[in-house]
Amino acid sequence: MPIDFHAEHNRYAYTSRNADRSWTDMVNRFTTVQGARAADIGCGGGIYTRKLAELGAAEVVGVDYSAQMLEAARQSCSGFSQVSFEWGAAGSTPLADGRFDLVIERALIHHLSDLHACFVEAARILRPGGMLLVQDRTPEDCLLPGSSEHIRGTFFEMYPRLAAIETSRRHSSEEVIRALENSGFERVMEEKLWETRKTYADADELADDLRKRKGRSILHELSDEEIDALVLRIRSHLSEGAIAEKDRWTVWTAVKP
Repeated sequence: MPIDFHAEHNRYAYTSRNADRSWTDMVNRFTTVQGARAADIGCGGGIYTRKLAELGAAEVVGVDYSAQMLEAARQSCSGFSQVSFEWGAAGSTPLADGRFDLVIERALIHHLSDLHACFVEAARILRPGGMLLVQDRTPEDCLLPGSSEHIRGTFFEMYPRLAAIETSRRHSSEEVIRALENSGFERVMEEKLWETRKTYADADELADDLRKRKGRSILHELSDEEIDALVLRIRSHLSEGAIAEKDRWTVWTAVKP
């Protein structure tokens, strides 16, 4: 069963990480966050909402459909006076027309079947010339081979049923681009991003993190015994010392005319 984002016990499931420099460098290549008004749609626990504030955004509004996620995000971002949160769906937010310079939709669209409604809403709240940045995995991103850095790939190599689940909910790049253009966006561009998810001091720290992910990621489909077997497989490929876990994403940018 998919994770229940509305359950109280999952409230803090997406607050523990910090957005890596690999992500901030990517955003800074596309646009200027300093002084911008930004919306983080599908903000979850506020990891990237907080990062936008740290990058100097004048205003950041996080929107999510889960009240539990929003409560965790408010706590995580409590030190930033320019950050606020609103409850709403990706295709129907409470935000004003033309208010934002930048809209971020990270790891959102694989939860949605109607991309058009989501992108039309993003266009509505953007000012003319404003940018939409969409980040998600395509089926091809999901099925890249596992390695000492691309640890996620080992999940699917070892348990093909996870690959079937993961790829079935992902949109192709062609589908995303078509939906963006049909929603009125121009200058649609695509690039690949290897984002460092987290750096671990050693294999023990990584193994502990993998076990804790059960219940809040694709690994919730596995039994405790399968998780243990996966950890053993991953550890067999790791060297001594720090481990940087990286995920491959596709990023699309588009501009409202």
